[in-house]
Amino acid sequence: MCGIAGILYLDGRSASADEVEPMLARIVHRGPDQGAVVVDGEIALGNRRLAILDLSPAGALPMRSHDGRYTLAYNGEMYNHLDVRAQLPALRDVQWRTHSDAETLIELWRAIPNIHHMMQHVRGMFAFALWDNVEKTLFIARDRMGEKPLYYYHDAHVVVFASEIKALLAHPAVPRQSALSDPEMLAMYLANGYIPHGWTAFQNIHALPPGCSMFIVDGVWEGDGEYDRNPPAYWHGQYLSGSASQDPPNDETTWAARVRDGLSQSVKQALISDVPLGAFLSGGLDSSLIVALMKQHAATVKTFSIGFEGDDSYDETRYAEQVARHLGTDHTSFTIKADALDLLPKLVWHHDQPFADSSAIPTYWVSKLTREHVTVALTGDGGDELFAGYDRFYAAGLTARLGFVPKPIWRAAERLLSSLPEGTGYYNLLKRGRRFVRAASQPPALAYFDLVRVFSADLTSQLIEGMSESDDPAAAHFVRRAGRGDLPGLMYANRVTYLPDDLLIKTDRSSMAVSLETRAPFLDHKLVELAGNIPDNLKLKGRTTKYILKQAARGLLPDSIIDRPKHGFGVPMGAWLRRDMRIVRDTLLSHEARARGLLDMRAVESLIDEHVSGQRDHGGRLWALLTLEWWHRLFIDPPILPDVFV
Repeated sequence: MCGIAGILYLDGRSASADEVEPMLARIVHRGPDQGAVVVDGEIALGNRRLAILDLSPAGALPMRSHDGRYTLAYNGEMYNHLDVRAQLPALRDVQWRTHSDAETLIELWRAIPNIHHMMQHVRGMFAFALWDNVEKTLFIARDRMGEKPLYYYHDAHVVVFASEIKALLAHPAVPRQSALSDPEMLAMYLANGYIPHGWTAFQNIHALPPGCSMFIVDGVWEGDGEYDRNPPAYWHGQYLSGSASQDPPNDETTWAARVRDGLSQSVKQALISDVPLGAFLSGGLDSSLIVALMKQHAATVKTFSIGFEGDDSYDETRYAEQVARHLGTDHTSFTIKADALDLLPKLVWHHDQPFADSSAIPTYWVSKLTREHVTVALTGDGGDELFAGYDRFYAAGLTARLGFVPKPIWRAAERLLSSLPEGTGYYNLLKRGRRFVRAASQPPALAYFDLVRVFSADLTSQLIEGMSESDDPAAAHFVRRAGRGDLPGLMYANRVTYLPDDLLIKTDRSSMAVSLETRAPFLDHKLVELAGNIPDNLKLKGRTTKYILKQAARGLLPDSIIDRPKHGFGVPMGAWLRRDMRIVRDTLLSHEARARGLLDMRAVESLIDEHVSGQRDHGGRLWALLTLEWWHRLFIDPPILPDVFV
């Protein structure tokens, strides 16, 4: 795993290493083992390397081809690269200089210089920039599901790209201007808790979407504003979804076997490593199944779990320990007393943008403590997205079936529940009930979005002056992807929004902050394509989520683990913030926050007061506002961007 950075001048100027080295300095955490810049006329390509495959100096990055024609800046892993070397006829006679997947990628492009044909042979996670100094072509690509990040800025003179936005901002050509002064962009953040990948929190800085690539040929940038939001895609597998028709019962066994075999193959290929490797183990189905399959391919498996003091409803370590005993892993369980507000600035710095998902806290801590033992960790990310693992999929379908209930009844029920105080526990039924009755009066796609959004439309309108409840750009963005709101539409929308823009951002930034590589076998594109063709009634069967994945796990894991209720990787944020409300109040109502003029401070005060009184659990919403404020303090306010966490 690594970090990349580079510049390409479009106006004929020569690039220099001096321009890229400060960019690399901002992302040294992504690659502490080695760093370099290669300059070739108008382009300079830089890499920070976390050495995983071929630890010798020959594997250094950026990598030049043996003839000097190609230069590759590379972040990620091509899991099947040795198989490609052996099986692809065009590569069998290559005189290999390394055992690195980077060299395989270079020679694969030489053999098949067509993105769609070439990528058929690549299985893995990656973001890379490949320069051809004969054709004067820069080829940039990102993996299919969005595990590895890539951001860029361009104007008429230069293209600047990097693994993280903070690296872009180290180049003098890249402006540092907030996009959140636009009320619609601010509303998008408040509703989602993240910035969708069609945009970033910075003006004129773009994220290359998953499964997409860009070519810059002989200094010509052919894109426009729409191109930046929707560049060409080389893979469309995320659109796949199974038929909603009932599947013959005898096919259930076949599908379960295919899922188990496909996931086993994905796990096996993800074990390629020249450094110590382990796995996160939460005790949930997804991570437990990954570890069970690891045990089939490795004699010893190291596993790691984390718990926090203070609220047992968020602690899953006892389930992780049960799985570890059952499978016989070398297990380490961490229990810590976290101070969320102390960690807040560091998390904001590493995420580059406002980011409301407080599960970044346990992800950071389990990554940090795991890194003391291994350099690579497998995760269960993606299981819920592929196999309909969230209860909200069922809940959204239930609201559709209850469409005969008059809307006034739902609104009356919401008012009644709103009069009752909320708790802060993970399984708080009142809090869940309030969300459900609020969503139930909406069409299915809007109902689903209401179940997951951070700030409701009415709270967003209270916070942003001049915005009405009907002005809901985040909901519109989601509904365009979810369509009618049936299960295929909701799963697709979830895969192209929440998965790449929240879950995978969180895992990448939290793990790379401590130089730990994480791998997600569920997101192997062959498995994604297989899951996409499974009938929907075998994913969500009645109230049973992930039905077919649970059948695939039978015999590998205890039924008590397979069938236990879904439990997210969260923290008791509501209780934590009540303990530190003076700091929360001083931060959110500070002179600096008021001077920005972004939020109605009366609405912010109301949220704080309701949380302090116990009438509402606004922990997640207050965390979202805290990350917004700290993002401004770290990235927008200072005249010079500080290197406070480098």
